[in-house]
Amino acid sequence: MIGIDAGLGIAAVALAMVLTPGPNMIYLVSRSITQGRAAGLISLLGVAVGFFAYLLAAVTGVSAVFALVPTMYTAIKIAGACYLLWLAWNAIKPGGQSAFSPKDLPIDRPRKLFTMGLMTNLLNPKIAVLYVSLLPQFVDPAKGDIAAQSLSLGLIQITVALTVNCLIVLTAGSVSSFLARKPTWLRAQRYAMGTVLIGLAVSMAFDRTEAAAPRQ
Repeated sequence: MIGIDAGLGIAAVALAMVLTPGPNMIYLVSRSITQGRAAGLISLLGVAVGFFAYLLAAVTGVSAVFALVPTMYTAIKIAGACYLLWLAWNAIKPGGQSAFSPKDLPIDRPRKLFTMGLMTNLLNPKIAVLYVSLLPQFVDPAKGDIAAQSLSLGLIQITVALTVNCLIVLTAGSVSSFLARKPTWLRAQRYAMGTVLIGLAVSMAFDRTEAAAPRQ
């Protein structure tokens, strides 16, 4: 059973990361603007399958990490904090490009849309690090079954990510047009996300919680 703090923590991380421009957001926005909302939603379905593939791997992998090498907790925590700081820098650095400046994409059939959404997510380093470095930090071996906790936390992350991405697909055209006319809002969005990521990174780095020995 996960605690409320862990659930809210992974939800906050998931929200900050899904709102930070990356391969998934760029592809979904570009696809939605180029080919319409239906194409964006089909692509999002592929992204969803990619999330569940990562979660399946994490449920097994996280259990193995805590069971075999509990001391990796600190290393994973530091790696996760560093990655959040890197994302924050990319959000606020001068010349950063918005995901709502879409790329031109060819018109594709539904099967290819699904496959491209799936592959974009599976090859997204941000998602890989989320499951490898960040998810384990919200698992508390003292609370019982590690795999069950990982599954619950992963489902929270997927729910947040898919909800936000669905809203992005449905509003991509309108948001892109608005931000093109309001560069100040675009900068504000980047700095807000950068600030949230920095706060999460600092909190994570200075959290003195230690990983307890896993139950047998």
